[in-house]
Amino acid sequence: MITIKEVAELAQVSQATVSRTLNGHKSVKEANKERVFSAIEKLGYKPNTFAQALASNKSYSIGMLVGSLDGPFYGPLMHNVEKVFRQENYHLIITSGQELYEEEQDSIRFLHSKKVDGLVLTADTLSDSDIIDIVKQTPSTMLMNRYIPEISNHCISIDNELGGYIATEHLIINGHTKIACVTGQLSKIDSRDRLQGYRNALSDHHIEYDPNMVIEGRFDHKGNNEAIKRLLDRDLEITGIFCMNDNIAMTVYGECNERGLKIGEDISVIGYDNDTYSQYMNPGLTTMNFPIKQMANIAANKVLDMLQGNKAIDEHLILSPTLIERHSVKNIR
Repeated sequence: MITIKEVAELAQVSQATVSRTLNGHKSVKEANKERVFSAIEKLGYKPNTFAQALASNKSYSIGMLVGSLDGPFYGPLMHNVEKVFRQENYHLIITSGQELYEEEQDSIRFLHSKKVDGLVLTADTLSDSDIIDIVKQTPSTMLMNRYIPEISNHCISIDNELGGYIATEHLIINGHTKIACVTGQLSKIDSRDRLQGYRNALSDHHIEYDPNMVIEGRFDHKGNNEAIKRLLDRDLEITGIFCMNDNIAMTVYGECNERGLKIGEDISVIGYDNDTYSQYMNPGLTTMNFPIKQMANIAANKVLDMLQGNKAIDEHLILSPTLIERHSVKNIR
């Protein structure tokens, strides 16, 4: 196995210079850097990452907390965050909080025990104070899909209220006034913001809000069949349904099919997230695009910036959802 001593001899520099070069010290002269990297390439030297970590007091790992390890939202989120870090020779350690407070607390303790250099968080149940303390302990932290004023420059989120507004208004523009809404868990800020957008759109178009038109579902598949059956059984002459994610919309498709209702003809449906399968539903689902890849890339790159000594972003970053029109909404004007 090639050693650092052999690299130093070929590059005609000290072993300390090789070590400083590998650890990114700014004190190394450019000419010496070039000789070191040339020697590494010729010899095929592979640095001992464990030794590097000890020498630099870095683990070259990033911790990530997510709500679940599967699904159409967290899967792409984890994939894109990991891709950014691997390009910079960092490894991602992922743990799930399962939307439970104790589990999220335990996950953070686990990540800290691994001496991660930075964190990327999606936290459903940790309090604002908990997350502020986490940022104090690990300053190279980005919080996704949530906003906390005291650490606003560590936050990146999507304007879910705007997304709920656009989705509802799209149904209104197409002539619908009897518009139902199937929410995600109302314990989640995403659901509450999207519901507020729904209510704002109705108000702006002088449509009275009817609480009977709203029913709580879940972003996963648990219990949505029963909730949607109850909603449709209310016999409210519903012509359009705003579903707060595409999983919910898929369940609406199934229940409407059971009742002989044709999506895009007898009843219009709009989803949220633009999951991969939404374009293959029959008919293709009109939905709101959640910029998961963009959010993941920005969050990961901001953590890297902070690790390199740059300040956190100047302010809270808010991404905007966009409407993806397919064939599940009928114009009934």
